[in-house]
Amino acid sequence: QTPLKKTNALIAQMGITFLNAYVPSALCCPSRASILTGKYPHNHHVVNNTLEGNCSSKLWQKIQEPYTFPALLKTMCGYQTFFAGKYLNEYGAEDAGGVGHVPPGWSFWYALEKNSKYYNYTLSVNGKARRHGENYSVDYLTDVLANMSLDFLEYKSNFEPFFMMISTPAPHSPWTAAPQYTKSFQNVSAPRNSNFNIHGKNKHWLIRQAKTPMTNSSIQFLDDAYRKRWQTLLSVDDLIEKLVKKLEVNGELDNTYIFYTSDNGFHTGQFSLPIDKRQLYEFDIKVPLLVRGPGIKPNQTNKMLVANIDLGPTILDIAGYDLNKTQMDGMSLLPLLRGDKNVTWRSDFLVEYQGEGYNGSDPTCPGLGPGVTHCFPDCVCEDSYNNTYACVRTLSASWDLQYCEFDDREVFVEVYNLTADPHQINNIAKTIDQEILEKMNYRLMMLQSCSGATCRTPGVFDPGYRFDPRLMFSNHGVRARRFSAQSL
Repeated sequence: QTPLKKTNALIAQMGITFLNAYVPSALCCPSRASILTGKYPHNHHVVNNTLEGNCSSKLWQKIQEPYTFPALLKTMCGYQTFFAGKYLNEYGAEDAGGVGHVPPGWSFWYALEKNSKYYNYTLSVNGKARRHGENYSVDYLTDVLANMSLDFLEYKSNFEPFFMMISTPAPHSPWTAAPQYTKSFQNVSAPRNSNFNIHGKNKHWLIRQAKTPMTNSSIQFLDDAYRKRWQTLLSVDDLIEKLVKKLEVNGELDNTYIFYTSDNGFHTGQFSLPIDKRQLYEFDIKVPLLVRGPGIKPNQTNKMLVANIDLGPTILDIAGYDLNKTQMDGMSLLPLLRGDKNVTWRSDFLVEYQGEGYNGSDPTCPGLGPGVTHCFPDCVCEDSYNNTYACVRTLSASWDLQYCEFDDREVFVEVYNLTADPHQINNIAKTIDQEILEKMNYRLMMLQSCSGATCRTPGVFDPGYRFDPRLMFSNHGVRARRFSAQSL
């Protein structure tokens, strides 16, 4: 059972499914910034969903926006570009130009002001505010985005290539399904994997503080959320069907690439955390990635390690742009899409997140002290200042491993062998071979300070990897510098 039957039939079965697609930061704004720039968070400096965290700030607009891949597509490659939906969580904030700000690179701009909504929202229509109410037939955002997209395909110029980015808030909260879908999936509940509703022993303190077993009300809440998320995706499935049909009618389907992905995963009950993202585990950092298009054989799967920083380079590569002229950290997926033999590919990538918290203590949970946020009624908090970590996620012929370090008092380390332990229940940091730990620590410092081509150097389990333990001691300043990004 899936809410995306049509998407599966029209994109996955007609193209390629990447089984190991990830985001370097499991939170909306940093992740969307990575998609647009092709860069890791430490290079685009968007660290959370606030203006202070550089989400759609004046600084972002000045330093990063002119070099996003859509800007290059429009100015350097002659594309007409279309955006519809949720851009960055603080887009439209008064302190950053309001909805009058249209980022460079977009010929047609229909962007949601601020964060996810389904009704009662404002769109920036090429810089002019347009209010929407709560009448399903004219205001339900997923359908409005579908209709605007179909209009663009109907009226665009046929003399220039086109790029569209359609960014539905669904299945983000508040999970408002279209009226015809509110009764769907009545028998669906959140998956009960082996890490569901268990205590996260040997994990960092934020995970350890979750109440186990969860209260009945928390379980009911997360099952309800899971069901509602699926319901909202039925409208996304409709949108995709309409778009593919329209491309087919226009005779453009066979020469158009279609990418389907998400900006982060989501947990519902794993390690007794009710619902959110922002954690380092697979359920938060892994996303779907489906692609169909010219030269892509149908019904394929690919196990290579890919990340959302690869989307910009891939699309520019398709457009014929020289990637050496960009500052992007990602790699073009085009050789993988075409099924080229003998592609040298990465064996690891970086995951990084800077925790958010409030200075005061949470009034519902004063016992936890200051610095926590996103707390549930039973005092399970989903984030905190020192939920700040960086990980190397490694996937090679011989290893499926994740190594993480926390920037907290303990300098807590988590290591998982996903071959033996796919649900990341056992932290093996204390038992794994010391030499592997040292190499991973060194590789992490390299990746945390990487930029552009240096983000694509061989990983620990690549034959070309060079490890010089002497450098570990001269290099230890890297981590301290990396986390001072808080001053942004």
